[in-house]
Amino acid sequence: MSVLDRKLLRDLFRLWAQVLAIALVMACGVATIILAIGAYRSLEETRSAFYDRYRFATVFSGLTRAPLQIKNELASISGVSGIELRIVKPVLLDMPGMAEPATGIAVSIPDHGEPAVNRLYLRSGRLPEPGRTGEIAVTEPFALAHRMVPGSRFDAIMNGRKRTLVVTGIVLSPEYIYAIGPGDMIPDQRRFGVFFMPRAALAGIFDMEGAFNDVALRTQRNADLSEIIDTLDAVLGPYGGTGAHDRTDQISHTFLDEELAQLRAMAAVIPPVFLFVSAFLVNMILTRLIALEREQVGLMKAVGYGSAAIAWHYAKLTLVIALIGIVIGSIAGDWLGRGMTRLYAQFYSFPFLIFRQSLDLYEIAAIVSAVAALAGSMRSIWSVASLPPAIAMQPPTPTRYRSFFSEGAHHLRIFSQLTIMALRHLVRWPVRTLLTAFGTSLAVALLIMALFSFDSVAFMVDTVFFRTERQDATIAFANERSPRALQSVAAMPGVLRAEGFRATPVILRYGHRERRLTISGMMENPDLARMLDKALDPVEPAPVGLMISEWVAKLLHLQVGDIAEVELLERAHRKVAVPVSAIVESYVGLAVYMRADALDRVIGDGPRLSGVRVKIDSSRLDDLYTTIKETPAVAAIALQGLSRQRFRETIEKNITIMTSVYTALAVIITFGVVYNSARIQFSERARELASLRVFGFTNGEVSSVLLIELGAMVLLAQPLGWLLGYLLSWSVVRGFESDLFRVPFVINRSTFAIASLIVVTVAAISALIVRRRIDRLDLVRVLKTRE
Repeated sequence: MSVLDRKLLRDLFRLWAQVLAIALVMACGVATIILAIGAYRSLEETRSAFYDRYRFATVFSGLTRAPLQIKNELASISGVSGIELRIVKPVLLDMPGMAEPATGIAVSIPDHGEPAVNRLYLRSGRLPEPGRTGEIAVTEPFALAHRMVPGSRFDAIMNGRKRTLVVTGIVLSPEYIYAIGPGDMIPDQRRFGVFFMPRAALAGIFDMEGAFNDVALRTQRNADLSEIIDTLDAVLGPYGGTGAHDRTDQISHTFLDEELAQLRAMAAVIPPVFLFVSAFLVNMILTRLIALEREQVGLMKAVGYGSAAIAWHYAKLTLVIALIGIVIGSIAGDWLGRGMTRLYAQFYSFPFLIFRQSLDLYEIAAIVSAVAALAGSMRSIWSVASLPPAIAMQPPTPTRYRSFFSEGAHHLRIFSQLTIMALRHLVRWPVRTLLTAFGTSLAVALLIMALFSFDSVAFMVDTVFFRTERQDATIAFANERSPRALQSVAAMPGVLRAEGFRATPVILRYGHRERRLTISGMMENPDLARMLDKALDPVEPAPVGLMISEWVAKLLHLQVGDIAEVELLERAHRKVAVPVSAIVESYVGLAVYMRADALDRVIGDGPRLSGVRVKIDSSRLDDLYTTIKETPAVAAIALQGLSRQRFRETIEKNITIMTSVYTALAVIITFGVVYNSARIQFSERARELASLRVFGFTNGEVSSVLLIELGAMVLLAQPLGWLLGYLLSWSVVRGFESDLFRVPFVINRSTFAIASLIVVTVAAISALIVRRRIDRLDLVRVLKTRE
């Protein structure tokens, strides 16, 4: 081992606490790189493999009813490589041990052989046989929620009749990786399930012999999707086609795309914060170390060591610190990645989901971290390489001191001499003071970015579930009904208030922009389902025209008074020009409203109801559930209270996990910045502090010089951290905006206070650790050292 290498080891042991603090900050950057990119790869590659192996469809379309004879015409569309004509029907489920009705979707599969598109992964059991009535295969999440195994039974209301179904197999489908029920914001595996039946059995139950009402196409890799969609719409138009769409409008695929976008954002935003702080800390420690070893550097150059050898020595010190951080970060990133994989498994139904340990991922994290560390140390290393031996062996030029605030010195009389000494040191090193404050402010910002989620979600829950959607349940009909159905629902046991609504799928266009969405018809003077303006005050439905959410207005560049084109997908794609009458606030979906009578006039077939929103007497829930299960016209029921509870539980769990991670990261940043800053200040001012002790000042008084400096920098970091946290939180909200939901940007004052309190507490602990060194200061040894 060379002399310089032995010196390197001695330096590492001597500075082990500072080295570890820097390495931990760097480890956070490494861990988040591995976590974000690794989780992204895992999810994306798993999805891609599942899609390819089980032939997930590329184009989808619903319709009213069409004969199977048109299959050849559909299969001959240019670019189509596979086709499946299916029967897909909503059903009510009566599950054992569950009072409320569940909602399900029944999907047909071929009587013989596998589906050409959207094949099923058989987890256990077998697929149902066509000759055996009532046999089904259910999706795994629903089966797990009800502890079902092959041989389990439950009842379903199908086409007005209750039927007993027998589970023969537990399956997974690429079409329902993320299965969400009607009216829900997140999956509820207990209340929503998908099951598959042989085509002959399902056709017999719903009178669909020789017919289908759903198409799934798989296309060739370079096929023109827009042309295929237009051709498919033209063929299915006479049969009540509701408009073909590609994967971007398929719910399961859309949710997965949103998750992947969030992981990309995480990889782009968080690791640079830690890498910047670690580079800053490396610069701090090397600058001070080189200053202390100035004479040693001069001796090494005098005895023959070249500038390159000495520069490489300090570069190796930097790389060793980076290596420690890379090792710790790799272990932490792998552990966190596996934890995130388990979290994904609760939401996404994949046959497998593995956190891939790709070697190149660890190489990327290592190279980026090492480059960041070397970038932070470059200035210090260059100062070593360029220092002539004769100058290096001389003491550094003393700092030039001058008087501050000379004209207004009387204003400083309120401070003690020790306090003025501390503040003067901060002013004389402004760049270092600001950088230390900036590093600490990043910890405050990270905490605010994590904690504001509680504020935003609480505000969102209040707005969605208590101001907008105020009903207890939403009952959806299998087919549109006359207004008399409203009285029938109002007469059900436990119903206190009922409001009907109509919903129709459309394509809304303005210029060259368009979006596929649903227009909801609102009753006059609504109470259970209300629209809110930007101030979140209720607004009455306009007599004519569309009332669109701010997000729809942004996507289509619409303003009040503009004329939009509405294509009615369930009415032979008839196009109608409708003015925009108002812009309202909505955080969920692509919300577009019209007053019910105005929507009836646009559609042109008279008053109709798609469903009813109801307020329920909670003491009569069981009677209402029983009645709904016996009502053939009801296709689904969404229970607002259960949806709200499920949403809160799931979101709060995820936020708690995220907040815990961010809090740990912020604590590490704070400790790394404050501890290293305190150690450097202690090393620089040890002689000065020892002199104060000789002059008769107590340990507490001497420590106050150092603690006041640190306290001033931490306090200076707070407003800067609030600003950075505000901007980071705003960027997170904007980054997570999508057609599915938008999180409101809300930060309570208590969030700023909590973030600051955590950082100040950690900073105080870091400073007190260094204060113990002042108490144990060897006055004789320190005072014998030269400046």
